[in-house]
Amino acid sequence: LRSCSPGRARRTNASRHACLVARFGDIYANERLDAETLLRTYITDREMAQRIIYTAVVESFQAAKMAYRQFKMRVRKTLSLGHTGLESLEDTVLDYIVRHEDLYDVQASVNEVIRSMNMNPKISFPPEVDFIVISSLIRELCRVAFSMQTLTPPLDIAFGIDGELFSETKYHRSLDSDFTAALVAYHVWPALMENDVVIVKGEAVTKR
Repeated sequence: LRSCSPGRARRTNASRHACLVARFGDIYANERLDAETLLRTYITDREMAQRIIYTAVVESFQAAKMAYRQFKMRVRKTLSLGHTGLESLEDTVLDYIVRHEDLYDVQASVNEVIRSMNMNPKISFPPEVDFIVISSLIRELCRVAFSMQTLTPPLDIAFGIDGELFSETKYHRSLDSDFTAALVAYHVWPALMENDVVIVKGEAVTKR
């Protein structure tokens, strides 16, 4: 194991938080639109393209959180063998992960996301779309989601289902929404949460 500087995670928490929230916004504003444009070369249905991207976000967070838990368990097991000093073992583990996030096997998460998407009945249509075409978007989402787990408290995305009551707190309405409709037809982008509080709104389409 490489050495780490004590307290790094706590010292840098605020700055890393700000950077990751901004990066999440950048992905929404840029990479998301690039991915949608790319998907539209294969399918004409804009709703399906947006559903595919939303699913990619959800699956990326799931895969990254699982990878983080497994990575943290391995680091804890190794560092516990010779742990000494004033810092708690948990702090030492977190410091190590923050310092060595490059050890995260992001490609394994990308593969897991694509596998899960291929099994999702809502977006299995059309068959000519290989989800690997948006692997760069998935990769960035996995990286950000993994890094968000190192924050105290960690950040996560809101759980959303088709047909739920539209929440002004969680979402902006897409421009093609029915602004008088009360229910979400489908989600375009999830809200970002911290301790169950929305810190960045997502986007949803409402229709009657």
